[in-house]
Amino acid sequence: MNHDIGLARIRDLLQRLIAPIDGPLMLIAGMLLLLAVGMMGSASPERLNTQLVNVAVALVVMRIAAQVPPQRLMHLAVPIYLAGLLLLIAVALFGDVSKGARRWLNLGFMRAQPSELMKIAMPLLLAWYFQQREAMPRLRDYAIAAFMLLLPVALIARQPDLGTAVLVLAAGFYVIFFAGLSWKIMIGMVVAAAAAAPLAWTMLHDYQRNRIITLLDPEKDPLGKGFHIIQSTIAIGSGGIFGKGWREGTQAQLEFIPERHTDFIFAVYSEEFGLLGNLLLLLLYALLIGRGLLIAANAATLFSRLLAGAVTMIFFTYAFVNMGMVSGILPVVGVPLPLI
Repeated sequence: MNHDIGLARIRDLLQRLIAPIDGPLMLIAGMLLLLAVGMMGSASPERLNTQLVNVAVALVVMRIAAQVPPQRLMHLAVPIYLAGLLLLIAVALFGDVSKGARRWLNLGFMRAQPSELMKIAMPLLLAWYFQQREAMPRLRDYAIAAFMLLLPVALIARQPDLGTAVLVLAAGFYVIFFAGLSWKIMIGMVVAAAAAAPLAWTMLHDYQRNRIITLLDPEKDPLGKGFHIIQSTIAIGSGGIFGKGWREGTQAQLEFIPERHTDFIFAVYSEEFGLLGNLLLLLLYALLIGRGLLIAANAATLFSRLLAGAVTMIFFTYAFVNMGMVSGILPVVGVPLPLI
């Protein structure tokens, strides 16, 4: 009898722990995490234990975050955004300079990068903002949202950290888009961006322009700026259809691929598992993104729909940018492959 009671308590505890988390979403994410552990064992075995610890910590954080009700997140949206904005201003005034960029804030006991906070704060704030609008958003509402978005983006770009600025911009744009942004306004934005491109080019730092030039012709400096792209594309192409096998990729094992355990791990994966492995990875990402959008569509409140939709599309952006960067179709930026 006591044995049955003990099992029932364990079962009830597990149900309470798992209840707020979507089963299919967790299953797909779990498969991606298994791939991540396997790839770390190939790309950088000495970091495998650290990767396992990171996965365990991430699961605990996910579980805690899943318990936070949307109403509480709404109440925290404005304070988190304002805190992030103040920290960005503090970085501009007092931040540590490293490699010509002022991105870090020395808090004494630790160094913080406030721009990372804005990746969360931005969609939270805009989802809260549109939740407060009782009717369909008007042009003025979109203009206010754009101002709240562009303010931190400008501060981040000034550091300079163009990659993070683009990601924060994308995070905010997804919320505005899901809030009902019309196609006419979107087309106008595209035209305005195209017209401003020449001016934007002159405002880029030398290293940022060099990344774009290197993308167009990496062979111009094969041992310098073009080395990353050349080696990663060689690895991807040499994987063929079926790949060379786990831990059998010559480009990775001979350490020709830079940052093979972080930003360029997709090149390692492609060399070892080939086209079929890439199709499997793309399928898992497509299923995860599709499930996330389905959850967003079925959310109970506008705030939840906008936030879930934006977070899902941020995930897509990370995957797209990383794969494009490693494949040589986008400039090299410090964007990791999600969950891998």
